[in-house]
Amino acid sequence: MYENIKTNLNNLKNNKVFELTVVAVIIISALEIGAKTFTLPDSAIPVTNILDIFITLFFLFELSVRFIADDDKRNFFKKGWNVFDTLVVVISLIPINDSEMALLARLVRVFRVLRMVSVVPELRVLINSLIKALPQLGYVVLLMFIIFYIYAAIGSFIFKDINPKLWGDIAISMLTLFRIMTFEDWTDIQYETMEVYPMSWIFYLSFIFFTAFAFLNMVIGIVVNVMEDEHEKMRQEKQEAQNIPTIEDLHAEIQELKQLIKAQSTSGKN
Repeated sequence: MYENIKTNLNNLKNNKVFELTVVAVIIISALEIGAKTFTLPDSAIPVTNILDIFITLFFLFELSVRFIADDDKRNFFKKGWNVFDTLVVVISLIPINDSEMALLARLVRVFRVLRMVSVVPELRVLINSLIKALPQLGYVVLLMFIIFYIYAAIGSFIFKDINPKLWGDIAISMLTLFRIMTFEDWTDIQYETMEVYPMSWIFYLSFIFFTAFAFLNMVIGIVVNVMEDEHEKMRQEKQEAQNIPTIEDLHAEIQELKQLIKAQSTSGKN
């Protein structure tokens, strides 16, 4: 009995129509949250409340389907996205709309939009890639901070008298450099200092080269490499789920066949 229910729920979980329905409900949830930020007529408030209850119950049903259909229930809550979905659903079930915790209830419902990430595998790959790339990105950020600090100190020493609002101290100078790196009217800052120091354009162009070009490409390269690894893992998981042999499995089988043929040929000669 349980196995039949599990099989049916697993088929439902993998059904494309059901997946699209979940995505549609998440979109409706996002629209409902956005609608509540406007001043609604009194007749629309009961509709939004009923819609909110329906969305919460649907998410509870969808989470239950995923849990029952999962083959490894012991490790179900060891996955971060499953824990996140469970917390959002459980907190949404708590009737605190008319209490002092009403603000918390609204904030939790806002996070229901993030369930789009846990439902769409491609979005999960993007988020997981960014998270796994953070340790490597930390060294890039550290090196970028060093470059920022050096240029901020130089800019503060040289350009302080020209415009103290932009170069008054090293902290303000770093904010100015961030504005330059993001190309926010950076030419106005450059032309202002060039009136006193005509060669100051070297300062700006070298800084932009190091930060906006070199470091940005390094960040993109790290994220792309991690993303490729995540895509490869997702492909392997799909192959394992469908019992499709991987390239490594095929190589291992070929080696075993070679050894078997070699052993047979050796025994035949003997």
